[in-house]
Amino acid sequence: MNLIENAKSVLRSSLDVKPGETVLVVTDDTRESIGRALYLAAKELGAEAMFMQMLERSVSGEEPPEPVAAAMAAADVILCPTAKSLTHTNARIQAVKNGARMATMPGITEGMFQQGAITADYDQVGRLVARLTQRLDQASQARICKDGHELTLDLRGRKGVPSPGVYRQPGSSGNLPSGEAYIAPVENGTQGTMVIDGSMVGVGKLDSPLVVTIENGVLTRIDGEHDGKLDILLQKPENGTVGELGIGANDKAILCGIILEDEKVYGTVHIAFGTNTSFGGQNKADCHMDGIILKPDLYLDDQLILKQGEFVG
Repeated sequence: MNLIENAKSVLRSSLDVKPGETVLVVTDDTRESIGRALYLAAKELGAEAMFMQMLERSVSGEEPPEPVAAAMAAADVILCPTAKSLTHTNARIQAVKNGARMATMPGITEGMFQQGAITADYDQVGRLVARLTQRLDQASQARICKDGHELTLDLRGRKGVPSPGVYRQPGSSGNLPSGEAYIAPVENGTQGTMVIDGSMVGVGKLDSPLVVTIENGVLTRIDGEHDGKLDILLQKPENGTVGELGIGANDKAILCGIILEDEKVYGTVHIAFGTNTSFGGQNKADCHMDGIILKPDLYLDDQLILKQGEFVG
């Protein structure tokens, strides 16, 4: 199946694109081929297709140019195949407030567009995501344990967010490919240390683990090899604030060094530093950077949910 046929499948199954709807594709100079395929597919489906190409953003979570944000605010359906994520931006928040259906695709490659997480049974994925989202909703505290490290996260007053990969209702949005449940922890309520050993935004797939130390919600130390690529997290407290806890639920996802797919890998947990205002948090930073934890133990209110990466609760 070529890129355009895959794009048509995505537009139909995940976003339910209808003839006459305005479909905006926002891409950057690094993802033009995927963006063009989505644009042409939307045209073939009878939509009023539009295409906007911008410079690559410097970090995930950086806002798009104002004309792009304005176009997003007026579209029915938005797809964003980009190098850096637009998921946690004010532009996305405003677009979905206006009723857009939106799929963000940060870091997607042509290979990912044809295999792996995007090929999952999303009805099955959606059932697990719904169950995990409910558990996050009900929990007051999360605890992650791995290799002698422990991290506790305060979840009181925060709501779980589903990202099932299906965005058919006005105002619904998330990653594509997808399959995760996530939440914004209380900003000053994360304590402890943790091993990040799958992948890390800014670094990619990890050859050796990173160990992060977090005090009162803020990253204070990173041990491990990263060649300065994570220095932005230590430049100011907002950038190093723990902004997300996520649980991967897509059994077709493959750890590949691209966070869009990595954070969906079945049985993984991820934490992210930086902006979380787009999903119930209060921290606005210069970035949003996720790190994947492989085969963790995860407890929600002391009930075991994951044991070494296997769902048990």
